[in-house]
Amino acid sequence: MEAESLAWLLAPLHRLVSWGAAGAMVFGGVVPYIPQYRHIRRTQSAEGFSTYVCLVLLVANILRILFWFGRRFESPLLWQSIIMILTMLLMLKLCTEVRVANELNIKRRSFADVASCTLGPCPVDFDPHHFWHWSSFGDYVQCVLAFAGVAAYITYLSIDSTLFVETLGFLAVLTEAMLGLPQLLRNQRHRSTEGMSIKMVLMWTSGDTFKTAYFLLKGAPLQFSVCGLLQVLVDLAILGQAYAFARHPQKPTPHAAHPASAKAL
Repeated sequence: MEAESLAWLLAPLHRLVSWGAAGAMVFGGVVPYIPQYRHIRRTQSAEGFSTYVCLVLLVANILRILFWFGRRFESPLLWQSIIMILTMLLMLKLCTEVRVANELNIKRRSFADVASCTLGPCPVDFDPHHFWHWSSFGDYVQCVLAFAGVAAYITYLSIDSTLFVETLGFLAVLTEAMLGLPQLLRNQRHRSTEGMSIKMVLMWTSGDTFKTAYFLLKGAPLQFSVCGLLQVLVDLAILGQAYAFARHPQKPTPHAAHPASAKAL
């Protein structure tokens, strides 16, 4: 009788904990981007944040959703992917607006240039380095829809292949594990983490640690756990950069005096 009473009390608690864990999994991935989003809005500068982070996460979550159709996994992971896609689009919208507002004599760059190169001859002034540096948020949406459409079509044709489905799942989690890599490379190239929110990276680290533990406890496919651990290691490397660059800041490069200015002096 006493055991039944205890079980009756513990059952709602267990459900509450499960719901809390699922909610943290679905929305926890959004939280790290809040301080970075607020920092960009406050400073009206997106220079310190690599928008390739958004590209990596968009690709990873689209692939994860497609993987779900071939091999069902925990539904909170599916909802997390949907929420993360919307979050990355919001980040791209803000970064694009800020960048365009700060650039003078900006030349129109669009996703249509990339599409025309795929279907025929490239425009004369086409520069591949402008990929993912377009002048309108709509161009990013077009790119995401084009990728999702092609990937969905290939998945539809190959959904009965176990090898394809498992490869798709591996590519999804491996791509997500690389989400911090663009930021890591950007920091290393500039020898600085200025403009990057340290809070964002700290939340990445804690969230990825929690997520990896969740994968292990829930028995998610092995790819999820391995790539989750890799993601934690990249986060720690970025924190190491922040510490190193703060201790040894890059010396500003002296600018040569303009002849007219020297003459005026």
